[in-house]
Amino acid sequence: MANGPDASTPDIDAPDSGRLPTVICTTVVRSTHVGASHGGVYIVDLESGAIRQALDWNDGSIDWSGRGGGRGLRGIAFHGDDIYIAASDEIFVYDRAFRVRRSIRNRYLGLCHEIQIVESKLYLTATATDSVLVYDLATGRFTAGYCVRNPGPDKPETARLAFGAFDPEGERGPKPGDTTHINSVWVEGGVIYIGGVHLARLIAIGREGPSAYARIPTWTHNARPFRGGVLANSTGNDSIGWFDRNGGLLRRYEIPQFPAESLEHAELPKDYARQAFGRGLCLSDASGDTASALLIGGSSPASLSAYRLETGERLKTVTLTMDVRNAVHGLEIWPFG
Repeated sequence: MANGPDASTPDIDAPDSGRLPTVICTTVVRSTHVGASHGGVYIVDLESGAIRQALDWNDGSIDWSGRGGGRGLRGIAFHGDDIYIAASDEIFVYDRAFRVRRSIRNRYLGLCHEIQIVESKLYLTATATDSVLVYDLATGRFTAGYCVRNPGPDKPETARLAFGAFDPEGERGPKPGDTTHINSVWVEGGVIYIGGVHLARLIAIGREGPSAYARIPTWTHNARPFRGGVLANSTGNDSIGWFDRNGGLLRRYEIPQFPAESLEHAELPKDYARQAFGRGLCLSDASGDTASALLIGGSSPASLSAYRLETGERLKTVTLTMDVRNAVHGLEIWPFG
């Protein structure tokens, strides 16, 4: 596969930032059809632009309704030599050659988006039940669940959210319902941070229970605390944002946009597929504290962009396809060289 045409601003070299990293990403093809590919897994060398497809995802049992639904693959995490990839209601565990080793399911896991592994525990977003689940890799058991739900018709900015902890291996967990559209989970210092499309706050769950860590825009993905503020894909604003805890924008990272005539399937309604849909976010080093740290973001048509974290300058964009239906979802640094 070749890179697509240049976006609205040209790529520039970054000789002082070191070599651009190699990343792994998942994609979802929206508004596709039964029998066609609806996503995949790719290893992308951002320095050379080389792209290797590791998996082509095509499962005839998925839910084909709506925009994304059960299609495609999403969150990615690593533990030892194992690669964990979310596929709606199931987590697949692959070896380095992308052979399936096993899978993980739970009655409360549905429309899984992002996942993270910290200290041998797998944290999973369960969007279909407004929840985050915790799975102990050592014991192979689900050990905790947390539901954050909007119980009424209130707008996200004013909603009084309901919170409940539950046993994900029991029968008294939350009923199906997607009121907050939880799509991101980040664990740091023993605190679980939760973000979502219909959450105007980044929620922190600690030993004392839930609290609002920061204000964030609605329609975010990949929200996480960062240097006393929040980094997130501000998907509704076609950008990545670095926000202070009051929701003020500290820095904006522009998502590349392409000439309309270069896009494939651009005639589809924007609710189903549009360009500059920002999804997938990682840093070139885990903390982002080094001076040379880079921000990597995903978008549609399936593209990966590297930015200078401190200035917002876009260094390079690698595009997998110009099919606007195809959007990056999960994105991580490839740890295996």
